[in-house]
Amino acid sequence: MSRKIREVGGMSLSFLDVISCGFGALILLLVLTKVYDPVVFDPSITDLDGYLKELEETLATLKGETRVLNRNLLRREDLQTDQKAQLTRIQSELATLESTNRQTQLEAEAQASIQAKLADAKQSLTEEMQALLKGYQKSIDETVIGGIPVDSEYVIFIIDTSGSMFSYAWPMVVQKLAETLEVYPNLKGIQVMNDMGQYMFAQYAGQWIPDTPARRQAIINRLRDWNVFSNSSPVEGITKAIATFYRPGRKISLYVFGDEFTGRSIQQVVDTVDRINRRDAQGNRLVRIHGVGFPVQFVNPPQYQDTGIKFAILMRTLCAANDGTFVALNRFR
Repeated sequence: MSRKIREVGGMSLSFLDVISCGFGALILLLVLTKVYDPVVFDPSITDLDGYLKELEETLATLKGETRVLNRNLLRREDLQTDQKAQLTRIQSELATLESTNRQTQLEAEAQASIQAKLADAKQSLTEEMQALLKGYQKSIDETVIGGIPVDSEYVIFIIDTSGSMFSYAWPMVVQKLAETLEVYPNLKGIQVMNDMGQYMFAQYAGQWIPDTPARRQAIINRLRDWNVFSNSSPVEGITKAIATFYRPGRKISLYVFGDEFTGRSIQQVVDTVDRINRRDAQGNRLVRIHGVGFPVQFVNPPQYQDTGIKFAILMRTLCAANDGTFVALNRFR
């Protein structure tokens, strides 16, 4: 009897142990489940929807801005294309103009070269040529350009540097001096003084300026701003030029540029020049005297035009008496 009771007691203890362990495990599960409560996802899902909507709105805004930027870019590209086309057209027109200009320059240079060679040939006519030309329809005196003989070897310019000339006619004075030099392609000497006998270049006072392209350009450049006192009477410059530079055998031409004569007597000037510029045994004057009149005074009221008329009468008389030519310009600009 006692043995059976021991067996039943041992089996009962094992069962209780199992039951106790299971119950403890259940309590542990309940404790763990209580500590970590379930997470509710509904609020988070609501915030994500709002954030997504915000992103969609931002994307729509960016797409709109992108469209605007693309339109602006296309407009700029179209404008750039138009500008490129315009630039190409302008470059083409410029190339055409440059080609035309070069052609015109070449033609002008060729014409100038021909005229220079013709003038050079006229200057160097031999006695035999002159004898042959005597029977020709035109006289040997036709060795002229613009009505002015070009057989001289030396040229002296006597220029009125008064205020009226410098203020109104000076660009034309520079132009006419340059044109006159072009008539003489080869000279032995050049000189420039104002109507009172003042030299343009003091270092060449009393001597000839060498005829070189550089010296010719220097004369033209200096003339552009050469503004010295003048009394608007060419007698001093003419007499000084003849007395200083004439030598037997020299072919000299004087060119008097002016717009008025303020002296008292035209005849007195003519007589003074006649005594100095006397004729040689062949009846030729020592130097030729040419004149170029600038009509500055004729734009003034009639009471101021008298000095311009006196200059024209004086130079026409002087040129006719001294184997020269007087050219009266119809404009001074």
